[in-house]
Amino acid sequence: MGEPYEVLALRYATHERPASANLLYPPGPGEDPHDGPMPIDYFVWVCRNAQRTVVVDTGFDWPAARAHGRTMLRHPVEGLRALGVDPEAVRDVVITHLHYDHAGNLGAFPNATFHLQDEEMAYATGRCMCHARLRSAFAVEDVVSMVRRVYDGRVAFVDGAAEIAPGLSVHHVPGHTRGLQCVRVDTVRGPVVLASDAAHFYANLERQNPFPIVVDLAAMMESWTTLLRLAGDPDRIVPGHDPLVRSFYPAEPLGGGEAVRLHEPPRRAPGVPGA
Repeated sequence: MGEPYEVLALRYATHERPASANLLYPPGPGEDPHDGPMPIDYFVWVCRNAQRTVVVDTGFDWPAARAHGRTMLRHPVEGLRALGVDPEAVRDVVITHLHYDHAGNLGAFPNATFHLQDEEMAYATGRCMCHARLRSAFAVEDVVSMVRRVYDGRVAFVDGAAEIAPGLSVHHVPGHTRGLQCVRVDTVRGPVVLASDAAHFYANLERQNPFPIVVDLAAMMESWTTLLRLAGDPDRIVPGHDPLVRSFYPAEPLGGGEAVRLHEPPRRAPGVPGA
């Protein structure tokens, strides 16, 4: 194990929507039957110590925000710079999956190697993309941009699990897409697992109720078990889109009110019963 990492979640966009848009199944016994508001936030993540800085996902840009009706708070690259991250100096970027909100802006990282699951490239460029519903969350130019980086020798493919650097590894957690991966990071409070879209919200885990964009429902639910195994404690699983992340974790002073420190304990332990 190397030096523990500082792990930051940087919110760059948000979108108002009802709970029914984020949960596949209707409310169960004892759950609120009303369809109340449940906004979705969009994050990129930074894992850094004295030896290296690893960026996890690259977000979308202003045209994508307009096309999808999202509220852009700050371009993710500008947000990274505010945190002291120079995109041109970054050597490793983990792309958890190739959906538009996770894999844009690749050109901002001209010296990086992109770490991606084999299964994700096969999914995003294969026969599944003949189906409009399955391809709707992908942006073709983002996928083509990644293919160009394959031909430039700047993509490191992963088949299952791999250590990107000492104390930082990626793990296949399929379901939302075929090649989704999470990131396990060693911190002073133990391993933190950036779930990305294996769990959009704490509620997906707490209620065992998946996010509706899913290619393999059984695989998604099995991936929740993988998240807990990797984290060792449900309080160290960080969902990919939940506004509660910014309520639970201490603010990062350099983040302009949009970044929080995941390597510090949450103010409130959400718990994941039933996982």
